[in-house]
Amino acid sequence: KPAKRLSSESNSLEGATAGEISALEEAFRKFAVHGDTRATGKEMHGKNWSKLCKDCHIIDGKNVTTTDVDIVFSKIKGKSVRTITFEQFKEALQELSKKRFKGKSDEEALQEMYKLIEGKGPGLTGVTKTVASPTVSRLTDTSKFTGSHKERFDASGKGKGRAGREDLVDNSGYVSGYKHAGTYDHKVQGNK
Repeated sequence: KPAKRLSSESNSLEGATAGEISALEEAFRKFAVHGDTRATGKEMHGKNWSKLCKDCHIIDGKNVTTTDVDIVFSKIKGKSVRTITFEQFKEALQELSKKRFKGKSDEEALQEMYKLIEGKGPGLTGVTKTVASPTVSRLTDTSKFTGSHKERFDASGKGKGRAGREDLVDNSGYVSGYKHAGTYDHKVQGNK
């Protein structure tokens, strides 16, 4: 019995029919929790709000800029809070939709706005991809290495690890290349 009651509670919390969250709210949640392990997905920080606007192409550089997005965020959120709820999020979208889709009715503009966002999640923009440039490949091609570096790799180019460097260490106590190395004991013994 308690399990049944729980599900009906979550339905009323979602504010949607039969506990389904709209594609818009889904997107809102994905962005709201992005980069924040403690986030519940119920409210969104300004940073994630502007990320959503960038990733979903609400910011187009002409009608809507990053500044517009920040201004709308500050206007919509409460004075002492740093986040917006889903309801405030919809208000903010309404504000921006007028700018983004000029010449359309408010309702149309808002629908267009929702279309941009629905089903989206935070894109991994700015994630470093490895670039296969000739410079890098030249520097990392072990077959072209010379000197002592050449010894550190086998024929396939796989590093030998410590074995590739091991024979370079001389623990005799003599400076490398000293031609009378190992003769000290004989001299000392000979003088007695």
